[in-house]
Amino acid sequence: MNTMTHKSYAARVEYSEDDKCFIGHIAGIRDAIGFHGESVAELRTAFIEAVDDYLMTCEKLGREPNHPYSGQFRLRLKPELHARAAIAAETKGKSLNTWVSEVIERSIASA
Repeated sequence: MNTMTHKSYAARVEYSEDDKCFIGHIAGIRDAIGFHGESVAELRTAFIEAVDDYLMTCEKLGREPNHPYSGQFRLRLKPELHARAAIAAETKGKSLNTWVSEVIERSIASA
């Protein structure tokens, strides 16, 4: 996966055939922040400007900016799956959290 990042913010990018340019949005936050460029260099510059402008605007408004991810998420599983995952982690000598993190990391790396 190719990702454009700046100050811990990541961009989701698409190409618009109608507009003949790249269109990007900052991913992983509730606020909607978009940017665009006709080349990768223009897109990168617009992305950096969008992030910096967003952070400056939040500061001027006295508002905490959305942060991409906290590192925590809740997951609901069937009790049987939860038990099987906990046993798998324990047999590897790991906490369930560590084991799940490693499984997700391997899955993303092979995607």
